[in-house]
Amino acid sequence: MLLGETGVGKSLFAEQMYEYAKEVDILDKDAPFIRFNCADYASNPNLLTAHIFGVKRGAFTGAETDRDGLLKKADKGVLFLDEIHRLTPEGQEMLFTYIDKGFFRPLGESEKSIYVNVRIIAATTEEPESYLLQTFSRRIPMVIRLPNLHERSLAERYSLIESFIREESRRLGESIYINKNSIISYLLYDCPNNIGQLKSDIQLSCAKAFLNYKANLNGFLTINQGDLPNHVRKGLLYLNEYRKEVNELLGGTNDILKYSEIEEPPLKLIHEEENIGEDFYNIIEEKIDTFKMSGMDESDINEILSIDIESHFQKYIGEISRRYRKNEIHSIINKEIAGVVEEILLLAKEGLNREYDERIYFGLSFHLERSVERIRNGEKIYNPKLNFIRINYEDEFIFAMKIAKLIDNKFNIEIPVDEIGYLAMFFASDYFKDKKEIESNVKIIVVMHGRSTASSMVEVVNSLIGSDFVVGLDMPLSMKPQKMYEITKDKVLEIHRDKGVILMVDMGSLTNFGHMITEETGVEVRTIDMVSTLIVLDIARKAIIGYALEDILGSISYKGIIDTSQDRNRKKENIIVSACFTGDGVAKKISDIVSNTISNKNIKIITINIIDDRRIEDRIAELEKNYNILAIISAVNINIKSIPFISAIDLFSKETVKELDKIIKEAEMYDKIWDSLKEHLVHLESDLIIKDIKYLINGLEEGLNIKVTNDVKMGMALHICFMIDSLLAGEKTRIFDELDSFRKLYLNEMLIVKEQFRFINENYKINIGDNEVAYIVRLFMENNISV
Repeated sequence: MLLGETGVGKSLFAEQMYEYAKEVDILDKDAPFIRFNCADYASNPNLLTAHIFGVKRGAFTGAETDRDGLLKKADKGVLFLDEIHRLTPEGQEMLFTYIDKGFFRPLGESEKSIYVNVRIIAATTEEPESYLLQTFSRRIPMVIRLPNLHERSLAERYSLIESFIREESRRLGESIYINKNSIISYLLYDCPNNIGQLKSDIQLSCAKAFLNYKANLNGFLTINQGDLPNHVRKGLLYLNEYRKEVNELLGGTNDILKYSEIEEPPLKLIHEEENIGEDFYNIIEEKIDTFKMSGMDESDINEILSIDIESHFQKYIGEISRRYRKNEIHSIINKEIAGVVEEILLLAKEGLNREYDERIYFGLSFHLERSVERIRNGEKIYNPKLNFIRINYEDEFIFAMKIAKLIDNKFNIEIPVDEIGYLAMFFASDYFKDKKEIESNVKIIVVMHGRSTASSMVEVVNSLIGSDFVVGLDMPLSMKPQKMYEITKDKVLEIHRDKGVILMVDMGSLTNFGHMITEETGVEVRTIDMVSTLIVLDIARKAIIGYALEDILGSISYKGIIDTSQDRNRKKENIIVSACFTGDGVAKKISDIVSNTISNKNIKIITINIIDDRRIEDRIAELEKNYNILAIISAVNINIKSIPFISAIDLFSKETVKELDKIIKEAEMYDKIWDSLKEHLVHLESDLIIKDIKYLINGLEEGLNIKVTNDVKMGMALHICFMIDSLLAGEKTRIFDELDSFRKLYLNEMLIVKEQFRFINENYKINIGDNEVAYIVRLFMENNISV
């Protein structure tokens, strides 16, 4: 007799007894194991008894033939009767008669006895004396009570967890990664249905993680807290009570554990964390140097600068406008600069349909003078908010690209894309309009360990924003997480306005409150951990001026697994390949002609022969590993992928020389894009994406039969690169106004763009939706120069 609560493993224990009996030759290898749950027929006692003992024809209505029971079918083996307390007293008497004498009679049989040799294992969740006849219980020679999950040690429970995850790994054919907090949750959560429920809960999490793995095409099947059922996540609340045992069990493990029944390379983890004068470039550079000297990680530096820069900009504009009057500015600023600024603001008024006051005039004048000086001196300009500005102030960014061309021509310089981002900030009216406090839909709660940590931080933030907008909740170290959870949940319910709550926490069990509150209350709560005063200030500022929840979250960096490449920041040298049959002679002559005719004398020309042991395609592929091939020039036709081919015979044509110069200028343009992007892309390797984007834009021009200028190509390349990077980061795409109407007008063009993007979708595991496709079609249609 096996006793124990539901899910403690009684059925598994019975199976293991049967397997052991076969191993030690007590049972034959082919001995039967018959399982029967008495609860399945508890409402029909006759049928229940008939299933076990068999039935003689005519024993009851419907018994039209003799039928063997499970006891006979289990001859020379094991009959496992689960929920045996559901067996009627008559059935129990028939069973103890068999146990006592070795034979039984089927239901309705009065003469014939059936002799079988069966070992009986019974199981029940109830106390035997309450439901079983004493005469039956006395005939059970051994009773085994299986402990429930709560009675088992954490080490035993961990072994079960590990076993179940490995079982799923074997079934899915994938290694499974799970963060340590999730393992702790499984170790400590209240699991009333014991091992059976533990296994089901683990299977559910594995299924969720597998779905995300397949849907998002992630590199690894990873279980995070969000994949756990809400009742499992609550296990982390009990960590303080079991910290010693958990540390003994998991103290030496990594933050992410791997369980695998297959051989696979290890997971590569890279954890990323998350006063201005007239020349704020120097302020930014000084900050970078100071942070680097303190040993701060580069991603942390970018995060802090990105948070600071808007307030820097506003202060910069305000200080200058208070310090100078318009009639004084020409004595300080170069007249040519001031004239260009006036021209720019007139264009801005027309192009952006917006009035700009003296503050912008002063600020842009001082800024532009210093900017021109830095560019002429070859000093670096870095804008940590470039991608944010491009996405959130698209019209201003596009306008800034246009006026950058005007400035280039006026001062004979080349404005880098980072500086274009700064120029766009001057035209983004949101930066300079009076920002009055409004009732925001998104609420902010700061919860931190310590008696006054959160309240002190919130006091500073609220004083700086001039409002009691942010709520602070302190968690004394003596307080149990369960109590803090209830306090936090009550506060969420009290202040939320149906548009979400941002929960800002420091660490530990607090990081899981958001998920649990959302599941319990239906209020959308999003969590940001490892927060500082600066981060709370930035989030509060955005919430108080009316940013939506997703916009706030999209404007900050998150931790993640990022696969970085050592070659990411290596720019490939541009070359032209000259090919002939021997590699010298004609090829060298072609090389000399090209060198003398092209405008850029720094382009390297490499000669190769096309008759050797290797195919020309293999030679080109090898060169592409280290070089960016602009064109192939040869006396014989060579068509390889997207590399332009130029016939050597046509080299003496002025049109061909112009075409070659155009190819080179386009390559120079993409080099500038590479220089601009390499420090801003998070999820892409800039040298690889630029090659793909170049191929894509040429394909779009050909497919749409539309030609655009290099300036437009540059804008498109920047747009597409940032778009792909954003999609890889999990950000939502922008909504294209009146998409359905636009789709009807330009359905054919949208289909062409989708087709051209197919290899981008496949290579980068993303999906470019109709909204983005419509934007790209519109860019081509509005900038068509082929007519």
